[in-house]
Amino acid sequence: MTLGFLFGGGVGNEPRGVDLYREYPAVRDLYAQVAEWTGLTVGQVLDEELPTAPEVRQSVGTVREAVHAVAVHDVLAHHGLRPAVLGGLSLGGMSAAALAGAVERRALFEMLAYARGTPEQPAGTPEQGMALVFAPVSGDISRFRGEGSPGVYLAGQFGPTADGATRILMLSGERAALDALGAELPEGTLVPLPGRAMAIHSPLRAHFRDFMTPYLDDMPFRDPGLPLISCLDRKVLVTAADVRNTFHRNPTDPINLVHVHEAMRDEGVRLGLIMGGSIPDGILRFPFPVVHVDRAEHIDLALTTAFELGIDIAPSRATR
Repeated sequence: MTLGFLFGGGVGNEPRGVDLYREYPAVRDLYAQVAEWTGLTVGQVLDEELPTAPEVRQSVGTVREAVHAVAVHDVLAHHGLRPAVLGGLSLGGMSAAALAGAVERRALFEMLAYARGTPEQPAGTPEQGMALVFAPVSGDISRFRGEGSPGVYLAGQFGPTADGATRILMLSGERAALDALGAELPEGTLVPLPGRAMAIHSPLRAHFRDFMTPYLDDMPFRDPGLPLISCLDRKVLVTAADVRNTFHRNPTDPINLVHVHEAMRDEGVRLGLIMGGSIPDGILRFPFPVVHVDRAEHIDLALTTAFELGIDIAPSRATR
């Protein structure tokens, strides 16, 4: 039976991985290594307050989320659970690329740290934000994604909820435009995402994409050593050029979780382990059983589920 690892995206405001850091010496070593690569302290990476400047906050937040995802992967590998297929959303796709061998870990974290030099938006730039939309599970979604509404962009699709009642979309754009759209829709349809002051996965992040382009052009990529699923297109990334292209497009292009889990299903995945807490547990429908692994207490559940489903578990040293 094929095991898939699926990495969530986004940057949260809460510390992640503190319990794993306390319990596993190898995780503490990983954090020390990442701190050295990025020029941050372990505390900044692990659990201190994020910086206030938006671009710096985003950069440090991505380092925090990515090292947590890699730590979960390494702890599972130490216990004998290794993926046959990898995929992820946005930042999670970049973490998956590193774990598939398409980019060195050090190069990934150095790239995330470099992004803190992104110029801030000029004074007077309209306030940005993000929101979730709970739309009908079938039919035209143009009304719900703000089609024809200036300043609103479809940033992501997460597919149907577990009960099949609705599907979840993600919008990015100017905050005023998002608020105006929410006022036109039935109450509760559009839910603003708190603490999200950047219109990620929309043309409004073009300045960030332009800033990162020369860096990514020089960054070394390799062909993935495992099937690596794109969240931007419904495809398996098989060449270094494929992976580089997704890194370039990620800031401005919409993501699609359905692309990831349907491609994983087609690759034979029969159990998915979802790394981190950015994909809420029990909310979404997947075409195979999933276990969310965010904390140390989730490791045993992942191992038990894999054993019950007949996946071979062979403990050995964690991937470094």
